[in-house]
Amino acid sequence: MELTPDDLPDGLVIADEQGRVVCFNRAATRITGLAPDAALGRRLADALPLEDLEGRPWWQLTDPYGGLATRTGQPERSLLLPGGREVLVSARYVRGDRAEERTGPVRRVVISLRGTEARKRIERSHAELIATVAHELRSPLTSVKGFTATLLQKWERFTDEQKKLMLETVDSDANRVTRLIAELLDISRIDAGRLEVRRQPVDVAAALRRHVEGKVAAGQAPDRFRLALRGPLPELWADPDKLDQVLGNLLENSVRHGEGTVTIEAEPVKLSASAEDAVGRVREGTAVTVSDEGAGIPEESMGRVFTRFWRGSKRGGTGLGLYIVKGIVEAHGGTVAVGRAPGGGARFRFILPAGAPEHLA
Repeated sequence: MELTPDDLPDGLVIADEQGRVVCFNRAATRITGLAPDAALGRRLADALPLEDLEGRPWWQLTDPYGGLATRTGQPERSLLLPGGREVLVSARYVRGDRAEERTGPVRRVVISLRGTEARKRIERSHAELIATVAHELRSPLTSVKGFTATLLQKWERFTDEQKKLMLETVDSDANRVTRLIAELLDISRIDAGRLEVRRQPVDVAAALRRHVEGKVAAGQAPDRFRLALRGPLPELWADPDKLDQVLGNLLENSVRHGEGTVTIEAEPVKLSASAEDAVGRVREGTAVTVSDEGAGIPEESMGRVFTRFWRGSKRGGTGLGLYIVKGIVEAHGGTVAVGRAPGGGARFRFILPAGAPEHLA
């Protein structure tokens, strides 16, 4: 059965290249209280007269059909309809499918509307984020405060070896706090659609070897890992720091929550026939798979793995890592999925499109 706009749970409003409304679905009617007949065919600013919280006309402020040709839309924010009804609104500007059209005139403005119940869900999510951050910060900061206070008060009583041990603990906990802050910044950028990707040539095979060597140096048994590189990998342009985050998160999850051998595979793949580069060639990609032999992820939890605060076990962590993995991979134009490994454990696989930046446009 083919879905229609009326089947969508969120409000959908689409305006054509002249700025006139051509789609106003059932959810948009429910959220705004406006009838489709009163919106279809009218200018967007007249059919959906939104204002920001300071009373300024929204479409006049954002000027979707003008401004910079590189703009892709507006992130979700609270706006007001006549009468003061509050709605959550995001917009995407559609310019064209071909590379040369992507900085051309706007052909469609696609608006998503959500009601105040969605705002309440966001507020609950923010409250949960604050509680999680407070909990995760309390332990390392208590440790840092305790050890530094002890050293300052009783420095002469400790041997050099004891001082070194306490300072190493302080350093480790400070690194933990730094990682948590970096995660929060990434989440903020992902949510706002502003995660910056600095592409450069990346040697995926070397990156995988480096991460495995790091785990072994940290005390893991060398035979815990199996690295398989299948065939020559295509040239990959990616953000090396962001790719390290993805690899580090997936490997850490398999080591911490999985059991048995952790298998890391990298191989070239052909993307779908519709995924063509700027010169019409079918794109290549690099697929990386990380799997273990543990209990795996229950089937009923598969759909929640990449959401905020999902934890596969009680073995620590903020529950933010896989959410960030998904955001980073998608910012590169790739995809990530979870499934069951042949040995029964968890299997994570992400695919990044290969090629120089001009072919990724």
